[in-house]
Amino acid sequence: MERRTIGAGALAVGTVGLGCMPMSWAYNGSRQRGDESARAVHRALDLGVTLLDTADMYGPFTNELLLGRILRERRAEAFVSTKVGLLVGDQHIVANGRPGYVRRACDASLRRLQTDVIDLYQLHRADPEIPVEETWGAMAELVQAGKVRALGLCALGARGGRRSGARLHDATLRQLQRVQQVFPVSAVQAELSVWSPEALEALLPWCEARGVGFLAAMPLGNGFLTGTLTPGEGFEPDDVRARHPRFTAEMMAANQPIVAGLRRVARRHGPEVTAAQVALAWVRDRGRHVIPVPGTKQCRWVTENAGSADVRLTPGDLAELGSLPAAQGSWD
Repeated sequence: MERRTIGAGALAVGTVGLGCMPMSWAYNGSRQRGDESARAVHRALDLGVTLLDTADMYGPFTNELLLGRILRERRAEAFVSTKVGLLVGDQHIVANGRPGYVRRACDASLRRLQTDVIDLYQLHRADPEIPVEETWGAMAELVQAGKVRALGLCALGARGGRRSGARLHDATLRQLQRVQQVFPVSAVQAELSVWSPEALEALLPWCEARGVGFLAAMPLGNGFLTGTLTPGEGFEPDDVRARHPRFTAEMMAANQPIVAGLRRVARRHGPEVTAAQVALAWVRDRGRHVIPVPGTKQCRWVTENAGSADVRLTPGDLAELGSLPAAQGSWD
C-alpha cells in the first residue's frame, strides 16, 4: 500500500488507517467480539494498513488491551496511535489534562499496548480547568523521555466551544496555535467526509501550511456513506447513532441522494468498486497528508476499506461528488 507521512518527523503510515473504536465502544455492543476484532486487526496489517487508532477511554481500556495482544507479535508492522485526556465515569465523560495524570495515563497505555513507545500520542480533549499548554508540555516530556514519538490533537466536536457565528473549528485552531508554541503538532484528527466537509474550510489548510498530518475521522459518516444502513431499521440502545439527529429514519431517507451519488461514481470504476471506497478515495484526495481512518471490527470491511487505496477518482468524479447536495440534519 502507498505510504504517507505525518508531521515534520516524516512518520510513514499506510494511506488508509484503521479506527479501532467500534471494536470496544460506541457501536452495537452486542456484536463486539474480541476474536473477530483481533482477526480484523491482523487482516489490516496483512494489507499494509499500518495506522491503528485507539484511545484509553475506548472500553474503557479494553481496546488498548485487545491491540496489545496483537502488538506483542506484530509491533514492527504497526503505527500505534492512542489518546489521553478523557475519563469515563458512570454515564458521563470528563476531561483530565493534569500533567501528573497525563504521565500516569501514558505509562498505563504502554503497559496495555505491550509496547515501549507510542508512535502518536493524541490529546483527546483539552481540560477546561487546566491551561492546554501545561497538558501539552507534559506530553512533550513523554517524547523527550522516549515513551512517545510524536504528538497530535483531536479537534473539538460541533458542541465544543463553538460560539455564535464562529466557524466549526475556530476553537481547535486557537488550541493548535497555543500548543504549537510549546512543542510541534505532528497530526490533527477531525471528522472529514463527503457529508461532513467542514474541515476543508480552515482546519485542513492550517495543517497543509505547516506539514501537519490530518487523520480523517468518520470518513464513512458513521457507516451511512457505505450504503449498507436501512432508514428506519434502528440501532441498539448503546449505539451512538441511536441518539444522533442524522440517523433518524427521516434524515437517513432525506440524505439518500448522497449515497446514490457515491454509487454512480463507483459503477464507473467497475462492479467491484463500492460507494464506501469512493467515499474514502474522496477523503484521501483532499491532500497528500490526509489519511482516512475508517472504523470497523470486521475483516470484510477492513479488506474493502484497504481496497480504496487503489481507487483513482477522475476530475469528472470529483466534480460530481462536489455537486452532491449538502447533508440534511444537524450534526450536533
